[in-house]
Amino acid sequence: MPRTPSAPTLADGLRFAFGTLTVLPVTVSRWDRDTARRGMLCAPAAGLAVGLGAALTGAVLSAAGAGPLLSAVAAAAVPAVLTRGLHLDGLADTADGLGSGKPAEDALRIMKQSDIGPFGVITLLFVLLAQVAALAEAYGTSWARGALAAVVSAVAARLVLTLAARRGVPPARPGGLGAAVAGTVPARSALPVAAAVALAAAGAGMLAGPGGAVRAAAAVAAACLAAELLLRHCTRRFGGVTGDVFGGLAETAATTALVVCALG
Repeated sequence: MPRTPSAPTLADGLRFAFGTLTVLPVTVSRWDRDTARRGMLCAPAAGLAVGLGAALTGAVLSAAGAGPLLSAVAAAAVPAVLTRGLHLDGLADTADGLGSGKPAEDALRIMKQSDIGPFGVITLLFVLLAQVAALAEAYGTSWARGALAAVVSAVAARLVLTLAARRGVPPARPGGLGAAVAGTVPARSALPVAAAVALAAAGAGMLAGPGGAVRAAAAVAAACLAAELLLRHCTRRFGGVTGDVFGGLAETAATTALVVCALG
């Protein structure tokens, strides 16, 4: 009789999350749906690692005497480096697909092309400008607020992937990472993760002075809302999600969180 595979462990889920969402040298040993479910539930942990890297880079530059703009550019570059720009590429491809105005099949074909069209270029330009501007605003207040913004935005960017992988959200095409993780996460598992991230963000926000807790929690909530609106639009337009859509959701959430962290 064929041997029934054992249930994936937390370590399997962490390996899946870090191996698919970062460039860190982690070997993904299991690719089944159960492991994908655990991996997407662990996605915020991968975001925490990325955010801490960005925060550390910005803090070191600030301590060395760099101005807010230089610290912001460095902090914004770290997530791109630690993901090989895959989320930014997904954002650009999603923008090209949505901007094409073509039926789902044609739009998905446009998204698979290796080049970036005008909608993708314009979207990348404004998103990166918004991220750097928001981080510069935060670092201009204090290095602690800049570091908090970097961490909260990175974690929120991966949290929305957990929520987007919930059951009921179909894949737009049969292959790729989108199909591997789409619909794997039960809502009853995703919502507690979202609540835990919001509470953790609020706790970390307390370190940045009065109002920091509210601002950090609001950043997570706003990031989830912005990503949910984009997710629903993409699902209507494309018939489901793809790996590119997941990347677009992550960058949308990160940018939204950064803007909220910079306000006030």
